[in-house]
Amino acid sequence: MNNLLLLTDSYKVTHWRQYPPGTEYVYSYMECRDGAVFPETCFFSLQYILKKYLEGKVVTKEKIEEAAALFAQHFNDPTLFNRKGWEYILEKHDGHLPIRIKAVQEGTCVPINNVMMTVENTDPACAWLTSYLETLLVQVWYGSTVATQSREMKIMLLNYLEDTGDPLLVDFKLHDFGFRGVSSVESAGLGGCAHLVNFKGTDTLEALVVARDYYSCPVAGYSIPAAEHSTMTCWGSKGQNDAFRNMLEQYPTGLVAVVSDSYDINSAIMGTWHTLKEQVYARDGILVIRPDSGKLPDTLLQVIAWTGQVFGTEKNAKGYMMLHPKVRVIQGDGIDFPTFKTCLQALKSARWSTDNIAFGSGGGLLQKLNRDTQRFAFKCSSAIINGVEQAVFKQPSTDPRKHSKHGRMKLVLGAESPVAGGKPKLVTAGPGDPRTDYLLDVFLNGKVMYTTTLDEIRERAFVA
Repeated sequence: MNNLLLLTDSYKVTHWRQYPPGTEYVYSYMECRDGAVFPETCFFSLQYILKKYLEGKVVTKEKIEEAAALFAQHFNDPTLFNRKGWEYILEKHDGHLPIRIKAVQEGTCVPINNVMMTVENTDPACAWLTSYLETLLVQVWYGSTVATQSREMKIMLLNYLEDTGDPLLVDFKLHDFGFRGVSSVESAGLGGCAHLVNFKGTDTLEALVVARDYYSCPVAGYSIPAAEHSTMTCWGSKGQNDAFRNMLEQYPTGLVAVVSDSYDINSAIMGTWHTLKEQVYARDGILVIRPDSGKLPDTLLQVIAWTGQVFGTEKNAKGYMMLHPKVRVIQGDGIDFPTFKTCLQALKSARWSTDNIAFGSGGGLLQKLNRDTQRFAFKCSSAIINGVEQAVFKQPSTDPRKHSKHGRMKLVLGAESPVAGGKPKLVTAGPGDPRTDYLLDVFLNGKVMYTTTLDEIRERAFVA
């Protein structure tokens, strides 16, 4: 049973007793603070959280009883659980959460230090509920951070493609290999779908399910037949020629990727692939050679150089070397944000076009990040107590970066620069004309008020 009452931090269960007497409304916001790795955050995955965990009748008698029994043992005190509060939500609101959530549209890229989401209770008897939901809602950091990093990698790719090759190839230049490298199936689905905001290549099938079921995209990503070491090494070290030939024969058309360093990558390219190059030329498709070990970028440069020696090269219109059109290379080992940049620069410095290469990334794409990558924070900034609204904030003397914002917020165009780099410059502001607010009502009293599609998200996140 998916029990919302258990989807919080233990200490939040006790917070209902800690607010000042007469507290009626608690208003909180989420932002990325100073110190984030990237200057803006591509907001993504709130819709999934709302639909999966918050929509509809999420409070039932059975869930209250389950929570009460667990908390009584967890705290060794049955009185710490706010049973009456949850029973009130069940009886007064038929188990629907009396909460209002506003947020930017997913795919919007928001500069750090700007509000991206606000949360407030709509029933004065449930002021404690806003903070109770923080734990779950802040998990939007994961999808947003993957989408942000993936987008930054796309920006980098486009720069190199613009200099050395064809920018129109970018959608399939970074392939998701991350399913096995993340902590859970849900992480694979969310992180993989976040990557598909920017690219269209993936081997993470759960990402397609999330995109289909929560973002109305029938098929969000694509893949090709590809070998792994087990399918190659089962032929034995002396059977490499037969293993490679079998790949060409089993997949006579389209792209096919063959891992080629199960033994010695030099002999695989200069020997085996040299022997089979006429079959490669004759195929109605492209062979993609994949190294899977070695020091970067050295091994990658060597593999491309050997491939060029075997299959031939020519210069493109920008003066960079291109492999024969029937063969390409994919680097899928050891790719994260730093090595990605290192490899792209090394290829350019060696006068190889970025058109020759695709990258695959697993843990480096979906796992090698955390909430502090973009410094996500969820803080209370306003409360109404005994009918009087007051600003709420923290201001620790030890770390100015953790100072929080005051009062209610909206997100508007910066008056001093309505357009920055061809895109709206978003800034935090106080109350005002709601028509200028980039924060939309996305959830109200148990109902998802606004939905978007992956295609629309891709348009908002689009890198020109």
